[in-house]
Amino acid sequence: MTSSDLILDRMMTFHPKVIDLTLDRVHRLLAALGNPERSLPPVIHVAGTNGKGSTQAMIRAGLEAAGFAAHAYTSPHLAYFHERIRLAGALITEAALAALLDECVQKNGAGEITFFEITTCAAFLAFARTKADYTLLEVGLGGRLDATNVVDQPLLTIITPVSIDHQQYLGETLPEIAFEKAGIIKRGVPVVVGPQDEAGLAVIEARALRMAAPVLAYGQHWHVHEEHGRMVYQDERGLLDLPMPNLPGPHQMMNAGAALTALRYLGRSTAECEAAVTQAFWPARMQRLRRGPLVDLAPKVELWLDGGHNPAGGVAVASTLARMPERETYLICGMLNTKDVRGYMVPLAPQTTALHAVSIPGEKNTLPAETTRDAALAAGIKARVSASVAEALAEIAAMSPEARVLICGSLYLAGWVLRENG
Repeated sequence: MTSSDLILDRMMTFHPKVIDLTLDRVHRLLAALGNPERSLPPVIHVAGTNGKGSTQAMIRAGLEAAGFAAHAYTSPHLAYFHERIRLAGALITEAALAALLDECVQKNGAGEITFFEITTCAAFLAFARTKADYTLLEVGLGGRLDATNVVDQPLLTIITPVSIDHQQYLGETLPEIAFEKAGIIKRGVPVVVGPQDEAGLAVIEARALRMAAPVLAYGQHWHVHEEHGRMVYQDERGLLDLPMPNLPGPHQMMNAGAALTALRYLGRSTAECEAAVTQAFWPARMQRLRRGPLVDLAPKVELWLDGGHNPAGGVAVASTLARMPERETYLICGMLNTKDVRGYMVPLAPQTTALHAVSIPGEKNTLPAETTRDAALAAGIKARVSASVAEALAEIAAMSPEARVLICGSLYLAGWVLRENG
């Protein structure tokens, strides 16, 4: 165990709840740290239900192609906590992370604070002390009361597609959830808005109007579509004819559109916009696994990994699979007990030969494999329980040696796979 692991484990005990949405504790600790959130390089703040990480990764690729250095904050991590904090493009080092976490623990004292809140404060401290041109902040949950929502005057805000998820924290209806996401909109600061349901868009536009925030909305101020295997983007500045995004899936074209709108607002060139869509990397979003112990276990299998976990994520994965060459397709699926499992699986049913349900190793909130299997059966998918990912993969390879296999259902399962497949 590293020094940072020990401190992170200790931080989990600083509050009785994992999630407790309020900004009071964050403001208290940031003040004790000297308010580093006021000294960040220009901030681009990204909220939404799906596509936040991919959109941020594309913006970063475009900025780096232009020679700019960008800090980036994302969550959750997959394999290692360090993934959450990029300083001027590079993952934070173990020594720097351990020192920052220890400093935050000392400044926090005996006060209650959630894990996400105190680690977000550590990220702000790192960003304020390291020279960069931009800061890319991904919201953790919601927006209005998220720990990242303490920057009074960001350069730009972005809201990717909003859908039903985390109802226990954000509200039961789409307008309620959109209200929470729209909480990142700041007075006079432009907001890029990705494709939205009509009810969600109305809430976002109403918030923008109250805050006198210029809106750059999909379908009104920018458009994107596929034409002859290329991506065509258009806004008031003109038209871009670009390659399709290198991140797989038709939904990534919409994420690319939001990223391009942000980059165009920042004055970036066509070449830099092309780099955004062709050079971005975002793990566990329809990621092809080409090497490692799991690949060696079934060398002829086409192995993929995706961390999508809600109904919109299921639709995105299904549409991606539908565009792939025809091939027997098996799912190895593990999910958390807080998710709409059937809602995730129903869109996948037409693309799935069979599903092997697993429990997520080491995750106390895992859905039992038997419950995942039953949900798959209810969604019309042939399903069985497997004791582990490796066992499921071996069983599939024995039946169909050249099958396509997608490990899916949770970022926590995806993170475990990335660690194990090393």
